[in-house]
Amino acid sequence: MKNLIRIKLHQALPLEQFPHWQALLRDRSLEREHFTPATDRIFLRHHVPVLATREYHPANSHQWSAEEIASGLDRVYRLVLTRNGQVPQALIDDLQLVPEIEQVTPGRIGQVELAPRSLPLSVRTDRNSRDAIYLNEAQAFTTGDRGITIAVLDTGIDLAHPELVHALRDGYDFVNILDDAAKFIGDFIDADGSAEDEVGHGTHVAGIVVGKGRNMPRGVAPECRLIPVRVLAAMEKEGRRMGAGLIENINAGVKYAVDQGADVINMSLGVRHEGGGLPHQEVIDYAHRKGVTIVAASGNDGQQEMYYPGAFESVIAVGAMDHKGEVAEFSTYGDQVSFIAPGVDVYSTWLDGDYAFSTGTSHAAPFVSGGIALLKSRAREQGRSLSDAQAKHVLKHTSDKLDRNFKHRKAGYGRLNLADAMRYLDFKLRQTGADHGHY
Repeated sequence: MKNLIRIKLHQALPLEQFPHWQALLRDRSLEREHFTPATDRIFLRHHVPVLATREYHPANSHQWSAEEIASGLDRVYRLVLTRNGQVPQALIDDLQLVPEIEQVTPGRIGQVELAPRSLPLSVRTDRNSRDAIYLNEAQAFTTGDRGITIAVLDTGIDLAHPELVHALRDGYDFVNILDDAAKFIGDFIDADGSAEDEVGHGTHVAGIVVGKGRNMPRGVAPECRLIPVRVLAAMEKEGRRMGAGLIENINAGVKYAVDQGADVINMSLGVRHEGGGLPHQEVIDYAHRKGVTIVAASGNDGQQEMYYPGAFESVIAVGAMDHKGEVAEFSTYGDQVSFIAPGVDVYSTWLDGDYAFSTGTSHAAPFVSGGIALLKSRAREQGRSLSDAQAKHVLKHTSDKLDRNFKHRKAGYGRLNLADAMRYLDFKLRQTGADHGHY
C-alpha cells in the first residue's frame, strides 16, 4: 500500500459512501477518488491524488454500534496516496484548517526493538520466572478455561508450534507497509488471514501465555484460547532488528481482536506520542467500553518515558523485573506502570518449533495477560464473570510491594503474585456467594 493520510471528521459520512481499506486491497473497482469538496480542493492544489476509504469496519457490517460511535470509530478515514512519495507537511497543514476535520495525521510507523534470541550456556528451561510469580500455586486453582481468549498483537505466531497449536483460534495478518519499504524483511505487504511469525518475538510472547509445557515450563493460562494478530513486520535499523508496523494497522488489529471476542489483548509494543492525536486512542477507548483488558509493555529505555498504548489510564503497563525481584535496569518507568513481572532471560517458544530465552518488558507483559486470563477463567468456572476493573483490583491488592508505599515509582503496584491473586479472587467470589453476574 502507498503512503496514507488519516483523517478524523467531526461528523461521520454515510457508511456506504466509502469502502473499507481492506476491501479496496481485494477489489480495485471500489476506488473512490473524491472525499469531501473542501479536502478534494486541497489535494488538487498540492497535486496529491488519493483514494478515500474507511479506517474501520463496523462489527455489525450494516451499522455502527453505540460503543463504536462513542469511541469515534465511525468518523475516521484512510486516504491512500496513489503514487509513491512522502506526504507533504504543507498538505497536512492545509488540511488542519478545514473546519469539518477534527484531526489529520500522515501514516506513521510504530517500532519495537526485537531482543535477539539468547541461547543458554547450559541445558536449562527457566523455572525461575514462573516461580517468581507463584505460578504453580495459582494453577492449582485453574489452568484456564476454553471460554476465555487472549489476543496477542505482535509479529505473528509460529502457527505449527507444538506448544501452541492446542490453543490457537483463527487470526489475521494486518501488516501492509508504506511504499518506503526498502528496510523491511520478509512479508510486509498484502494483509491476509495468515498471522505467521518470521522473527520469533510474537511466538515467544504467545508461549508465555499459553505454552502447553511439553519442553518448557507451562504457560500461565495453557487451557485458554489465543488469537494470533500480526501487526508488526521486521526491519533493519542501524544494524538492529526491529518490529515495525503502521500505527493505523495496529489499530485495526486491536479492533479485530475486540470484535472476535477477546477477553484480554496483549500488546508487547509501544510508541511515543508524536504529532496530532494520541496513538491508538479510539480503539483503546472502544476496547475499554467493551470490557476488554489491554496489557502492554512499558518500554526498554530505562528512563521515565511514556509509550502508548501503555500510557493510557485504561491499559495495564508492565515493567520488567530481574532475577532478584527488582526493577530491571532497562525497564521504562513512570506513573503509568502498573506492575512488574519477570522480564530477564525468560524461556519460551521460538520459530520452527524451537525454544529460546529472551529479555525485555515485551516478555514481562504476557505474564500479566495470562494472569488476567486465569482470574477470568476461575470466575467463569464458578459461574461468574470478572470485569476489567475487578481483575485490575485483584492484581493491585495482591501484588508484592517493593517498599511501604502502595504504588512504587518504578514498579507500580508491585511484583505480580498470581497465587495471592487467586486466593483473593476466591475470597471475593465466596463473599458475594449467591449473587449472580460480576463478583
